[in-house]
Amino acid sequence: MYKVLSLITSVLGSVLAGMLFKRVWKLAAGEDRAPDAEDLSRGWIEVLAAAAVHGAITGMVKGATKRASAKSMRRAAERRREPAEVGP
Repeated sequence: MYKVLSLITSVLGSVLAGMLFKRVWKLAAGEDRAPDAEDLSRGWIEVLAAAAVHGAITGMVKGATKRASAKSMRRAAERRREPAEVGP
């Protein structure tokens, strides 16, 4: 179950990171698209800045989704371990 949840959150996290990066890049650089590393008309600083921002956002989202998955699985496991209350 953990593997399935982890896979789903990983995919959703990747989509979220991509959307967040596009929005941040548009606000920071005023451009709709980040520079491609293979586009030789773009400067080194611009390409490396885009890569650094993308890496930071991706890492943050990945950490957050993994942490949320782990906490959710722990809560689910704790609920299963709790003894059922026996009524009078």
